[in-house]
Order: sequence, then C-alpha cells, then structure tokens
Amino acid sequence: MTQNAKSPKRRVAITGIGAVTPLGLSTAESWAGLIAGRSGIGRITHFDAEPCPVKIAGEVRGFDPTIASYHLRPRGSSGEVVTAPLIQKETRKFGRFTQLGMAAGLEAYADSGLDSVRDQLPATRIGTNLGVGLGGLPEIEASRDTLNKSGYRKISPFLIIQIAPNILSGQLAIALNLQGPNYSIASACATGGHSMGEAFRTVQRGEADVMIAGGAESTITPLAVGAFAQMRALSTRNDSPETASRPFDSDRDGFVLGEGAVVFVLEEWEHAVARGARIYAEMKGYGATADAHHISGLAPDAEGSRRAMELALKDAQVLPGELDLISAHATSTPNGDKEEAAAIAGLLGEHRAKANVTAVKSMTGHLLGGAGALGSMAAVLAIRDGIVPPTINLNNPEPACAATGLNFTPNTAQERKVKTALANAYGFGGTNASLVFVAPVP
Repeated sequence: MTQNAKSPKRRVAITGIGAVTPLGLSTAESWAGLIAGRSGIGRITHFDAEPCPVKIAGEVRGFDPTIASYHLRPRGSSGEVVTAPLIQKETRKFGRFTQLGMAAGLEAYADSGLDSVRDQLPATRIGTNLGVGLGGLPEIEASRDTLNKSGYRKISPFLIIQIAPNILSGQLAIALNLQGPNYSIASACATGGHSMGEAFRTVQRGEADVMIAGGAESTITPLAVGAFAQMRALSTRNDSPETASRPFDSDRDGFVLGEGAVVFVLEEWEHAVARGARIYAEMKGYGATADAHHISGLAPDAEGSRRAMELALKDAQVLPGELDLISAHATSTPNGDKEEAAAIAGLLGEHRAKANVTAVKSMTGHLLGGAGALGSMAAVLAIRDGIVPPTINLNNPEPACAATGLNFTPNTAQERKVKTALANAYGFGGTNASLVFVAPVP
C-alpha cells in the first residue's frame, strides 16, 4: 500500500501485542495476572537492598533474553514456521531495557501475523517508535564500578549501545528488516503513551502502513531506588510488598518501582482487513499537553491532564459519556491520584457513574517508560474480553477520591462490555498523553 496524501487521517488497527511485565513473560501471562488481581511486587533481588529504606519493586522474574524466541517464516521459504532464538552473542550487547523491549516487540510482531505477508509489504512501509524513560541506568552503574575497580581497559565496548535510548527501536528494526520511520521518545513516565500516539499519527498521515510502538524500562538499581527514596516518592511498605501499591487508597504512601516492556503493532485499517488480520481494537484518538506548572507534580485539578483527555476524545470524535473505561495513570502517590481522579470526574461530568476506572500499577508497580503502554494494553484487552482489571489494595478510598463518585473497580475484576476506552500516561516535567481505543467495527 502506498502513501495517500489525500487521506491524512487513515484508520489505525491494533493487530499485535507483546508484553514482558512483573506479572509474566508474555501478553497472555500478564493479562491473566491483571484480571486475577495478582500482585507482581516483591522483595528486590536485582541487588542487595538491605541498606536502602526501600526494599521492594516490581521485578520481571525468570526472564532469559537468550531464549526469548519468536516465530518467523524464513525469507524465500515455502512458508514453514521456525523458532529463531535470540543468541547469547547478540543479547550481551544490549542493556536490560532493550532485551525486555526486544522480547515484547518480537512477540507483538509474531502475534500480528504480519510475517505471513511480508513478501507483499515493502520494508520501507514498516517503522518503529519504541521509547524508554531513563534508559540504561543498570549498565551505567555497573560500568562505573568496573572503572573504579579495574580501570578503563575493562569498560565494556558495548556500553554506549547498552545505554542509548534509541537502540531498542533500532535493533528491532534490524532484527525484522523494518526500514520505515525509526525513532525513540523519552518523556519520562509518559513515554509509552507518546510513543504510541506519535506512531498512530505516522500511520494516519500515510508515512507508514505499519508501526511497532510502545515503551520499556529497567532501572531497579541502587541509584534509582535510592534517588526516588530520597525524593520520598516510593512506598516503604517493605513488610507487605503485595499491598504497597494502592492507588486512590487513603493509606497509600508512594509508588513502587517496576520494570518491563509492552509493545503494539499499529496497522493501517484497510491493510489489516485485506490480509485477514485479527484486530484487537481501533486506535481512534490521541492528545498531548504540558502542565507548564511543576517539574514533578500535576497542575491543580490536573488541568493539563484533563486537556489531554479532552483532545484525545475530540480527535476520536467520542463524547465523554461514551467512555466505558479509563485506564488511569494513577501511581499511588498522595497528590497525583487525587488530582487525576478529579480530572476524570470533571471530564465525565454527569456520566461519571457509567464508566469504570482501573489502575493497573496497583499490581505491577510503575514501569516508568513502559507505563503508558501497559495501561493501554489493559484498555485494549478489556475491549477484547469484556472484563475490566481491578485496582487492588483499594480498601479505604481516600475521601477526596470517593467524593468524585467514580467506580475505581476495587479489588475484583468486573465483567462488562467495553466499547470505548481511554488510557492516560503522565510524566515528570508536566508532560501528558491520552489515547482512545474503540471496539473494532467494519
């Protein structure tokens, strides 16, 4: 399919999803954990956290990048399917966020079924937009220790490509021969949302027919945990990790650091339909704003966040009363949750009792650069399956949140038909992204 300059807003289908999260090493495992209301938060194992005031995180456990495999049809073959594992020689070159993102990206690509029609789709029409918030902090810390202990000659020659934010996007393009637009967004905890939104625009404008987009992060390190702890941003509920992340609850005391990656295949609608692709949902709208207020806190009444939601709905031509689900950014911080709840309630107005709100960080912790994509996955799969994942640990709603009249889906998943969903992602610096997804219709 070629670019059509007269159709700047083409429809965009979601045809593939990949995920590596604290709840599982695949989309299916991660989604099952979310629906079950299971916490993936536990004691930190990536380093000795005993001296640190915060000893808990949402780690991806059991991940081995050397066996993260994907199904590809060998070029020029008769169509047989093979398993092509990522080999040790290659994976050791990359930082952990790239390894996690590659596994999620390859799963999303395989899930989309695109490989079966690659002979008819030029590589120049497929692109990538995979972002990261902080990048290769574990590798930086380890290399600094190596430098101090053993000198310059022991520094890894791969350090730069381990920490560069765009290597994930670039390496996935190399692995799959994707020659279209290729770039990486870093907008703190809004990264995943912005990456998907900008990829959405790329397909809408006709600059690509397929974009692989999402976010990744892996910064559970002494320096990151220590720095967030010094900001008093993290929960110190070390004796009860599973209950530490509690968005909208009166007893919340900070967020829990998490890691992981979630990746989507965004495809021009007609192209997806023509090849008989399974379509999870249609991505319909995108809004991006700035608070221009505070480096780490939301504007009063989350004014910038509300504008992002309003812009996304306007872009999607969806009314607030049509929303069935809002996948909230909700990090479990004292002020942020309250402000976002007020913004959502203001957006929905008299329709606030109709929609469900869910906060999946209650189960995974905060994936930073991957958070927006994870929240979007919850929205998209709720549309597919007709079930809303819960906000766990919501036992004592904060009065200000409860007063909004919103249904925060406390503790237990709720079955309901979800036709239209919105996902929020906010970041330090006052940056906001909102995305709208709708059930697929011809």
